[in-house]
Amino acid sequence: MSTLAAASCETNPASAETPEKKPLKPCCACPETKKVRDACIIEKGEEHCRDLIEAHKECMRALGFKV
Repeated sequence: MSTLAAASCETNPASAETPEKKPLKPCCACPETKKVRDACIIEKGEEHCRDLIEAHKECMRALGFKV
């Protein structure tokens, strides 16, 4: 993940003081399943990683994303 992308996912201490919570960005959701899925796809290709892809989709759906 690039530094810019990582920085955009981190919470800003100054913004944490506001009562309004920013919505979670899809790029920042489910980092555990995303990392494993991406590594598998790079190493083996999508056809060999279907269960990891589905696990990531399930995680995203659980957070309210429509995938």
